[in-house]
Amino acid sequence: MPHSTPLITTIVGGLALAYILGMIAQRLKISPLVGYLAAGVLAGPFTPGFVADTSLAPELAEIGVILLMFGVGLHFSLKDLMAVKAIAIPGAIAQITVATLLGLGLSTFFGWGLFSGIVFGLCLSTASTVVLLRALEERGLIDSQRGQIAIGWLIVEDLAMVLALVLLPAIANMLESSDQTSISQLLINLGITIGKVVAFILIMMIVGRKLIPWILAKTAATGSRELFTLCVLALALGIAYAAVTLFDASFALGAFFAGMVLNESDLSHRAAQDTLPLRDAFAVLFFVSVGMLFDPMVLIEHPLGILATLAIIIIGKSLAALVLVRMFGHSRRTALTISASLAQIGEFAFILAGMGVALNVLEPDARNLVLAGALVSIMLNPVLFSLLDRYLAKTETKEEQEQLQQEEMEEEMPVPVDICGHAIIVGYGRAGSMLAEKLQPQAIPLVIIENSRNKFAELKEKGLNAVLGNAMTKESLALARVDCAKSLLLTIPNGYEAADIAETARKMNPDLNIIVRAHFDDIIVRANYDEEASFILEKGANHVIIDEDQTASAMAEMLIQEVEFGCAIDDTPEEGQQIIAPNAAQ
Repeated sequence: MPHSTPLITTIVGGLALAYILGMIAQRLKISPLVGYLAAGVLAGPFTPGFVADTSLAPELAEIGVILLMFGVGLHFSLKDLMAVKAIAIPGAIAQITVATLLGLGLSTFFGWGLFSGIVFGLCLSTASTVVLLRALEERGLIDSQRGQIAIGWLIVEDLAMVLALVLLPAIANMLESSDQTSISQLLINLGITIGKVVAFILIMMIVGRKLIPWILAKTAATGSRELFTLCVLALALGIAYAAVTLFDASFALGAFFAGMVLNESDLSHRAAQDTLPLRDAFAVLFFVSVGMLFDPMVLIEHPLGILATLAIIIIGKSLAALVLVRMFGHSRRTALTISASLAQIGEFAFILAGMGVALNVLEPDARNLVLAGALVSIMLNPVLFSLLDRYLAKTETKEEQEQLQQEEMEEEMPVPVDICGHAIIVGYGRAGSMLAEKLQPQAIPLVIIENSRNKFAELKEKGLNAVLGNAMTKESLALARVDCAKSLLLTIPNGYEAADIAETARKMNPDLNIIVRAHFDDIIVRANYDEEASFILEKGANHVIIDEDQTASAMAEMLIQEVEFGCAIDDTPEEGQQIIAPNAAQ
C-alpha cells in the first residue's frame, strides 16, 4: 500500500546525505559543516535527483535552533548576560547599523529602492545562532568571557530582528498608504512588540525561575529517565512556542530564557546531557535546510553581487565588531574571536528576506544574494577560525596573552600548589555536590574541577578549592595537582568522557585511585553495563559505580575506608578493579 511520507523522507534523506558528505569533508580535513550544506544543495529543488520537502526542512531546522539555544541558556545565567550588556548592547546595535548602511549602499548600486536596500542590509546584519554556537562549542569558549560577549551580542541581534519582523508588515502598509494613521499604527505596533518581549522576559525571570526548576525536580524524583528527558524537551519546545505565539518573540529567544532560568537548578547538567543527541541531529538538519534554499546558478548569474555581499558579511561586519570590541578595551584575541564568530548570516536573514519578497519590499534578486551570501559565509566560517588560530599563534605577544588571562580571570583558577594527598572531584552537579558534602565532615582535602563559571563561583563562595576548566585537558588536571593527589572521583554523566579523563590522569599519576560513575539508560542499557564499565576500567579506573542514585554514597564510603585503612579497596582479583552494579552500593 502506498504511503505519503514527506517527513520521514526529508529526515532520512537529509541525515543520510549529511552523513556521507560530512564524512567526505572530514577526510578532506575541512569542516563537516561544508558537507552538511552540500547535502542540502543536493537535496534541494535546484539540483537533479532526490528532492526533500522544502516546507518541512526549515521547521525541522527550527527545532534544532530551539534545542541549541536551550542548551546555551543552561550554561548562561542572567548575571552573565548583565555582565556583558555594556558591550553587547551598543556593539550589536552599532554593528547592525554599519551592516545595514553597507547593504543600502550596495542596493543603491544595483538600482533598488531605499526601503528595499534597508531590508537587504538588515538581512546581512545578524549572525546565525547555530553557526556561532557550534564554533564556540568546538573551541570550548561557551563559558569564556569571549563566548559570553558573543552570545550576549547574538541575543541583542535576535531582539533587533524580532522587532524588524514585527514592524516590516506595518511599514510596508504605511508605504502604500502614506497617511498619518499608518505612522500612528507603526508606533503603536512598536510599543506593543517591545512590551510583549519585556513581559515575556519578566515572566520567565520571576515565575519561570521558580516554576521550571520545580517541575524538573519533581520529574527527576520519579526516577524515570524517559520522563525526565520528555520533561526537558516539553519545557524547551513549549516555552519557545509560547514565546512566539503569545509574545511575538522568537523561538531562539524563548528557548534561551527557558534554559537560562533552569541554569540555577542542580539538574541543569543532566538536562543538557539528555538533550545533546537531539540538539546535534537537528542542528545538522538546519544546515541541510540552508543548502536546500541555494540555487547554484546564482554563482554564475551574479558573481560580482555575491562577492560584494560576502565582503559586507565577512569584512564589513567583522571590521565593525573588531573596532567596537577594541574600543571597549578588550584584547586583540577577544576582538578577533568575536569578529570571526559574527562573520556569517543565518536563519533570521532567510526569514526576513522571504517576508520582504512576499510584501513586495525586497527584490527577488536581493533574496538570492542573501541566500548565496549565507551559504558561502557559513562554509567559510570554519576556515576563518582556522586562519585566526594560526595568525594568533604566530603574532600574539606575551603582553596580549597576559591581557587575555586577566580578562578570563585565570588568576583565580589555579589551586594552591601546597595541596597534596587530596581527592579531586570532577563535576559539581547533583552527585558531585552530594559527594562533597559527605566528604567535608571527614576532613578529606578536596579539589573540584568544574567547567561551569556559575558553579565555579558558587564553589569559591563556599570556600572550596576549585578549578575552572575541562577535566579532559592536562592543564586543568595539572592545576588540580593530580600528580600528587590520592583519589580522582568522576561524577560526570558521560561514561566514555570519564574514561578519557581517567586515561589522562593515570598517565600523570600512576598511583592514583580512580573511581568513576558510569551512566546507563534505565531500560535499554542497564542490563548490559559490562561493555562500558570494562572500557572505563581498561582506560585506568580502579572502580566503576553503576547505580546513579547511589553514586555519592558509594564513592564517599570507598574513599573514607581508604583513608581509615590507608590503602585502596581491592574487592576483585584483577588488579584491584571493581564494578559496583545496580543496587550493589546500597
